[in-house]
Amino acid sequence: MDKPENTTQSLFEAPPLAEQERMVEAVLFASPDPVSVADLNARMPHGADAAQALALLARRYEGRGVRVVRVGDAWAMRTAPDLGFLMQKETVELRKLSRAAIETLAIVAYHQPVTRAEIEEIRGVSVSRGTIDQLMELEWIRLGRRRMTPGRPVTFVVTQGFLDHFALESARDLPGLKELRAAGLLENRPPPDVETAPDADEGQSDMFEKDTP
Repeated sequence: MDKPENTTQSLFEAPPLAEQERMVEAVLFASPDPVSVADLNARMPHGADAAQALALLARRYEGRGVRVVRVGDAWAMRTAPDLGFLMQKETVELRKLSRAAIETLAIVAYHQPVTRAEIEEIRGVSVSRGTIDQLMELEWIRLGRRRMTPGRPVTFVVTQGFLDHFALESARDLPGLKELRAAGLLENRPPPDVETAPDADEGQSDMFEKDTP
């Protein structure tokens, strides 16, 4: 008499890789925010390999109008960079940041994780609570780990939203000082004086802009 087949393995067998690729595509397409590999694996059937499916999907979208791109530790579907001009009509209003907010954001981006005291030391002036609150409200910076130093001060780091907005895979892709000066985005000036440089309302700049509907 034939023994019954072992169905345990088949019940938990992962779907074909092509089907996994379709699943990843569906999740990325529907998600308003980048999705991590861990989140993809949690959504997909047992035994699925989201990382492998992502690699296949990214290759499939090469050269297309939409690309599968890495944003920090997550992945998203984004318009190809050379077609970005087609989306310009969707921008209704630009809210510019103050110079204080721009300088603070740049310091966090280039020196993260960084404490408030370190930001003030680099800028040469105190940082108002409003400046930090504004950047956190825009979801461009967030609280990082506390420093293991006296007082255990909190640190600040840039967010995945910041990387996504500027089409960066990680903070390591930020332009260097020479590139910023060449583009006219960084002035060759000494640090502001403590007594003469106010913090929050010191003019506007186009270096970092936030789209608002």
